[in-house]
Amino acid sequence: MKIAILGKTLYAMVMAALLAECGHEVYCGQAFETNAESQCFQYDEAVIRLLQAQHQKGFLHYCDLAGLPIDIDIYLFSFSPNEEGQAVEILQQLQKRPIIHPKLMLNASTLGLHGTEKLKRYMPQDDWVYMPDIVQEGNAILSLMQAKQLVVGCADERVQSVVREFLRPIFPRQYQYLFMPVLDAEFTKFSISGMLATRISYMNDMALVAEKLGIDIEHVRQGMAADSRIGASYLYPGAGFGGENFSHDIVTLAHTVSTTGVKSQLLAQVWEINEQQKEVLFAKLWNYYHGNLTGKTVAIWGASFKENTARVQHSPIHPMLNALWAQGVTVKLHDPQALAEIEKIYGHRSDLIYCTDQYDAVHDAHALCILTAWKQYFSPNYSFLLKNMSHPLILDGRNIYNPSYVKEQGFAYMGVGR
Repeated sequence: MKIAILGKTLYAMVMAALLAECGHEVYCGQAFETNAESQCFQYDEAVIRLLQAQHQKGFLHYCDLAGLPIDIDIYLFSFSPNEEGQAVEILQQLQKRPIIHPKLMLNASTLGLHGTEKLKRYMPQDDWVYMPDIVQEGNAILSLMQAKQLVVGCADERVQSVVREFLRPIFPRQYQYLFMPVLDAEFTKFSISGMLATRISYMNDMALVAEKLGIDIEHVRQGMAADSRIGASYLYPGAGFGGENFSHDIVTLAHTVSTTGVKSQLLAQVWEINEQQKEVLFAKLWNYYHGNLTGKTVAIWGASFKENTARVQHSPIHPMLNALWAQGVTVKLHDPQALAEIEKIYGHRSDLIYCTDQYDAVHDAHALCILTAWKQYFSPNYSFLLKNMSHPLILDGRNIYNPSYVKEQGFAYMGVGR
């Protein structure tokens, strides 16, 4: 089949790479240039490699919208929450093309409830289907390939057969498709995000209680994860969740619930707990120094909202930076991928020093804060830290260290719920 990928999300590129690998003729139109892999998908090296391989083999083509063949079989739209205008603009241009209708239009954008219906208004003569973006940044290809079932918003059996056929090389079995009406599928996607966020916020809430009681939340987490009814996924306390799509889903779902008249405060509390959690390390630092932070230097390892991505939307780094700056603190920041994104937002300022080496950040620091669980942070050179920091304080916002071992190395240690 000839498939057009429209949009520049990570999901769009994962689908482009996998569909091309299966022998489909894939065209990435609209937002891509010939160097699309390097400009946008620095976030996942496996995706970059697969894109490059399929481009070289000739199954994957980059072009502008005008360069798309007329005989495209399937159009896949994948846009982030702030790109609805771009999606509409593309549809308006497609309206002018001599396309033989109906075509399969697959919406995988994060545009909120009724998002597919909004797009369908511009080309109502086509078959519109919704498929949620289930790609996890940092593990993009496997997170899609290992999906047990695909939620697909499509009630027409004729269209369902087309969906199964073009995805058959990736998902060959009938039971891997869970078809339902479009609106039901959209709400399902938001509900999944709401459940995952609830698990995270619940653990953060329990971590605060555990800390007051002198209990190590890591022991509690392991015990909960051992229960087959619960499992380990999204059960890690920390400095708060982030990410553009995930955060958008929670806010959208909370708004949807509130506008129906249903008396539920759960999602609002989940969001509030998460936002408060982003300030937990600053509160620990404040208490440790009895509010006397003026003139101090704090090293931060990690700026992205999670490891293996450069994205910083709704990351805990933002409230942390603002709180520290308000107290006259100089921040020395390291992140393997996200420094450029942070620089776009905050630019150059005297109280923010960008460090391309994680150990450069700790020189003369009065504290080291871990905000992102990058693997390279897991086993630091403690003797170097002890020698070069002004004060041996580690604030572990992701609970990646063994508290007893860190203390034995001569550090004051504070984690989340530990």
